[in-house]
Amino acid sequence: MADFLGMMKQAAQLQSRMQAMQEELGNVEVEGISGGGLVRVRMTAKMQVKTVKIDQSLMKADECEILEDLLVSAHNDAQRKAEAAMQQKMQALTGGLGLPPGLGLG
Repeated sequence: MADFLGMMKQAAQLQSRMQAMQEELGNVEVEGISGGGLVRVRMTAKMQVKTVKIDQSLMKADECEILEDLLVSAHNDAQRKAEAAMQQKMQALTGGLGLPPGLGLG
């Protein structure tokens, strides 16, 4: 019975930490870059895009397709960085709880 109560206490701690982590992830921002810095996308670690910056040199009608590709690339770069930040937070959160691997929290 004591093991069960201990597990329930750990679960409650984990839930509390998860809520705090979700709030933190909204404050962590990453920047995806493409075209050598011509296009930049900032997003939170919760995948919410905050800003998009486009160098003026790409603002030409005949550059539209290049610009579209660079936007996709910058967004994907930011998304990879946001996922890495989320993974890092998750490892810090669950590292001290002694949870079994593969619990599916990441």
